[in-house]
Amino acid sequence: MKKIATQNRRELLKAALGEIKSDLAVKNTRYLNLFTGEEYPATIFIHEGFVVHVEADNLEEGLANVGEVVDAQGAYIVPGLIDAHMHIESSMLTPRNFAEAVIPRGTTTVITDPHEVANVAGEEAVRYMHDAGLDLPMRQWINIPSSVPAVPGLEEAGATFDESVVDRLANLQNVIGLAEVMDYKGVEQGTDRMMSMIEAAERNDLYIQGHVPDESGRLLSAYAVGGPRTDHETRTSEEAKNKLRAGMYLDARESSMAKNIAAIWDGIKDFPWRDRLALCTDDREASDLLETGHMNDVVRQMIKNGLPAVEAIRAGSLHVAEEVGVTNLGAIAPGYVADFLLVRDLENFEPEQVYFEGKQVAANGKMVAPIVPKEFDIEKSNTVNVLPLDLEDFQLKTPSKQQNGKIKINVPTYIDYEGSITELHEEEHVIKDGVIDISEDPDLAYVITVNRYGKTNKTVGLIRHFGGVEGAVGSTIAHDHHNMMIVYRYPEAAKRVYEALVTCGGGISCSGKEKLLQTLALPVFGLMSNKSCFDTAEEGERMKETLKSIGLNTLNPLLRIVTLGLTVIPKFKYSDLGLVDVLESQLIPVFAS
Repeated sequence: MKKIATQNRRELLKAALGEIKSDLAVKNTRYLNLFTGEEYPATIFIHEGFVVHVEADNLEEGLANVGEVVDAQGAYIVPGLIDAHMHIESSMLTPRNFAEAVIPRGTTTVITDPHEVANVAGEEAVRYMHDAGLDLPMRQWINIPSSVPAVPGLEEAGATFDESVVDRLANLQNVIGLAEVMDYKGVEQGTDRMMSMIEAAERNDLYIQGHVPDESGRLLSAYAVGGPRTDHETRTSEEAKNKLRAGMYLDARESSMAKNIAAIWDGIKDFPWRDRLALCTDDREASDLLETGHMNDVVRQMIKNGLPAVEAIRAGSLHVAEEVGVTNLGAIAPGYVADFLLVRDLENFEPEQVYFEGKQVAANGKMVAPIVPKEFDIEKSNTVNVLPLDLEDFQLKTPSKQQNGKIKINVPTYIDYEGSITELHEEEHVIKDGVIDISEDPDLAYVITVNRYGKTNKTVGLIRHFGGVEGAVGSTIAHDHHNMMIVYRYPEAAKRVYEALVTCGGGISCSGKEKLLQTLALPVFGLMSNKSCFDTAEEGERMKETLKSIGLNTLNPLLRIVTLGLTVIPKFKYSDLGLVDVLESQLIPVFAS
């Protein structure tokens, strides 16, 4: 268990007793007690960034001995929100620009897993994310990536992490845990790599974050016995029941791609106790942060689905702090850190004021505390190091000398146009001059994965139910290996996208059949923009419209391609090494035998 340190406990004691002047008092509040579930009027006294006293009334007594008094005018006072699991990189914003987007929406702490940048540039990238997140009017706590690469032997990334990396990175100031242990089969089977990393986390007093989609019964028990005690990959009602019953922290997710809260709530709504329900965003892009919100939106969605407001707020604050083992965060009570929000309407949940460690940092949706810009040399490094490709490299050629006729191919097929789960279908396709021809099947597309870390690995295959691609879409955001992936109907369009991504240092690019249409440059590790949250959001929205113009009319066309490289999400995905059978943890041939 951990505590956020006080500078002078004796001064806090004196302030609690009223013997010295407190820095701040907030009066006329509607106080939600997260320990009892009660709501009552209260005045909150704060000193040196900590709550020192909660007076269960709105009496004026004691206010004369306060440096500053804020009149909440009947607004609810609730703790600052904590994101149980997220990746800053998925917002396409650098840590400091991310802070500007989420603080006004009530997020005062995030538990962030920088495994996206770690898969690109290793330890140096993790240290960058850590250092760039310091000295902000919010906390960006770091979990050490456990999955670099996500599944060894099935993909090649820009680095490899082992227990020695955990030992080194554990010394960083804001490191708190071992990030989502995505190789859940490795945990269940007790592989040396996963056990040694989990043991390294335990000896460094880090909590262990999980990632275990679809598992139940003895497999889920084995995963929990292996060390991880949390999960954010719950998509169904039955999964939600199973994980809470197993004593795991269930991080209900509402991201830009995965909307899981409704299904989770349906599974657990009749449970008498839900003390291990927590909330997270996982992956939210910049435009969603600005327009829809961050953790305030997750709380809002829980309330809309039927969770009582006080419990939804607990799930987005106190439960998360308990999950990561911090004992004085996530509530407004004596001895707790004074992160809090003033909210007029809990159902809409738009904070009027945001306080971090007892100081106002945002009001009415805008920052009032400065975020000092900082430059880092690593932000200027080009991480796109791919092999030169000719037009014929984008063709799917038969492995034999057969020039015409038909051949059987293993085709990953999305279950629907919005989700990330795929099945595998063995299909027969036409060969023309030694190349697979899909011109008569508009639901089918080619996909190429090109290693971008200086190796010659590449894979060309087919994908079905991806969505319309009358041209090509390519990205260097490809969870979690982040090699370059391009989905296309025409090799000429794919080559244009490939060249654009090489030139700009990574990002997302779209081509029509005849010409390049737009490129969203993300030169920081090929994952993030160095522009403001507002400019990045605007460019992202324009890219969505461009993708829709070539037929990709999914719920989130910008991030559709991201799901195609997820070798830890069932059931079949692509990496630079080939076609991956996720559940069996093995490569299978593109061409069926």
